[in-house]
Amino acid sequence: MAINHLAPEQTEQFADNIVGFARALRATGMPVGPGAVIDAMNALQVIDIGSRADVFTTLESIFVMRHEHALIFKQAFNLFFRASEEWKHMLDSVPLPDGAKKKPPAASRRVQEAMSQPRMTETPQHQEQDLRLSVSDKEILQKKDFAQMSAAEIAEALRAIEMMRLPQAELLTRRHQPTPRGLRLDMRRTLRASLRTGGDIIDIHRLGRIEKPAPIVALLDISGSMSEYTRLFLHFLHAVGDARKRVSVFLFGTRLTNVTRALRQRDPDEALASCSAAVEDWAGGTRISASLHNFNKLWARRVLSQGAIVLLISDGLEREADSKLAFEMDRLHRSCRRLIWLNPLLRFGGFEAKAQGIKMMLPHVDEFRPVHNLSSIQELIKTLSGPLPPHHRSLIRSVA
Repeated sequence: MAINHLAPEQTEQFADNIVGFARALRATGMPVGPGAVIDAMNALQVIDIGSRADVFTTLESIFVMRHEHALIFKQAFNLFFRASEEWKHMLDSVPLPDGAKKKPPAASRRVQEAMSQPRMTETPQHQEQDLRLSVSDKEILQKKDFAQMSAAEIAEALRAIEMMRLPQAELLTRRHQPTPRGLRLDMRRTLRASLRTGGDIIDIHRLGRIEKPAPIVALLDISGSMSEYTRLFLHFLHAVGDARKRVSVFLFGTRLTNVTRALRQRDPDEALASCSAAVEDWAGGTRISASLHNFNKLWARRVLSQGAIVLLISDGLEREADSKLAFEMDRLHRSCRRLIWLNPLLRFGGFEAKAQGIKMMLPHVDEFRPVHNLSSIQELIKTLSGPLPPHHRSLIRSVA
């Protein structure tokens, strides 16, 4: 059955459903514009809309531009056009499916929130009132603690975190590249150029140091006491890793897990789902000393060899605080360029380092900063984007 054989009112309702479906895809983050909607309507006129598989394939070929959007499109299509009903009811009102008992796949929460958004039917006066209130609402959201946010506020914070980009704090490397303002003479290129003129005119070529962004290594505590912040911090690390590729992420609770490869997926929901599948000790106990020991023994030489900045995100509540913790912290501090400890407990004004684990870790960090809201994350971005201090090894050489 083609669109041309439908009644005029059914054709109009069919077009409204396609436009609504495109609006829902746009709400999930997929780049679906008016041109894609027009192409979809033109393509549906030449296929049999009585076949659900043909319509799915046609819309997917038009709306899906990236591989990571295929999963989102499939879930949105099944939600918008219920799979359990016959395809002839597609022109009816769009129902939402009942709650599934199985574990929801990646990006399902984003799709469901996009489907549940109301249509924009407000008057311009109401829209102006919402715009006037949006400025103060954003200011409150910037300073509100992640642990005190509602579900809607957390979703808004996640959208703000996904838009964050870390400026490139350049780090001088030992390698050189041709540059007209370099401080080092490129003798090979200079002599080769002089041979072309028989040595009459010598064009001096120079070399300059290559600058690369300093690598970032994040050690994130995923124990039960950090469960209210873990997802938001992972979104922040995903946004940072998308802007600069030299980011390594390790999760630790009772054991250490490397999730760098899982977090490199472009879609944030798929990345977090991969991290969750790779971790076995989520929201469990805390063994900071054993986790740091495994990191220093297995991963430090691989990821800290180029003067990396280490972000230790933890509340420091270690259940086995002893001299080993201080030793591992000191070893980590000597291996990196800068060690920044991000502790959500600093949100309290009268915070004091009374816990034994915090007392042992605190002397071996360069900075001790709070990280509990959007403002603290923005301050952290400014710190990471500033000038880099010299490496500890450079200081040792200068003193000697």
